[in-house]
Amino acid sequence: MFETSLSFRIKVEDDLVYDVFTIQNKKTMKHEWRKKEKATYLPKAKPEIIDVPEYNYIVLSGEGNPNSEQFEESIGALYSMAYGIKMNLKKSGQPPQGYQDWTVYPLEGVWDISEKAKANYSGELDKDELVYDIMIRQPEFVNQAFFDEVLEMTKKKKPNMLLDKIRFEKITDGQCVQMLHVGSYDDEPESFAKMEEFVQETNLTRKSKIHREIYLSDFRKVPVEKLKTVLRFKVD
Repeated sequence: MFETSLSFRIKVEDDLVYDVFTIQNKKTMKHEWRKKEKATYLPKAKPEIIDVPEYNYIVLSGEGNPNSEQFEESIGALYSMAYGIKMNLKKSGQPPQGYQDWTVYPLEGVWDISEKAKANYSGELDKDELVYDIMIRQPEFVNQAFFDEVLEMTKKKKPNMLLDKIRFEKITDGQCVQMLHVGSYDDEPESFAKMEEFVQETNLTRKSKIHREIYLSDFRKVPVEKLKTVLRFKVD
């Protein structure tokens, strides 16, 4: 059994600073996921069942230690696209049907370990063997064509080799068990143990050790013991 312990810093790109949590909390935002989608993003600190429908995401895949510089740069590239999409739509003279300004969604990560690590797993997690998809959800009115357009614009304005690795993807998690983990990322196994016990009690089956994490807290400002992370995995 393995779970991911994660810590990271958001990369500051040259003269452009992505102060993610400050921007997300501005009162001018109209669709605020913290208020409108509490069931999805603000569960209680105890296991519960949730059915997660199809959502749009911008995704970047990678492998290795999440404390590495490469991981930081990947987060920076992902946020540059997220805010590029948001700001270009906000300034557009012809927004798509259904457009509504929104608070940028939180960073999410889907975590696994390499095939080599699975074959030699001894119960101890080697973070260098982690495999991940980090992503940021997009509103329903954002489509592949607009993503492609903003990607080219972003590559010209802020060249970054990692931008070529970002893709637009529709993802459906379906039936899952989730709970809010409060505290250090290193203590996540305690919450996963509660989730596993809940799965047994409800006669469900966990599909795999792959799991999703949704990062709700600004770790730069919030004490470690108060960090909030949504943990989620698929079940049958």
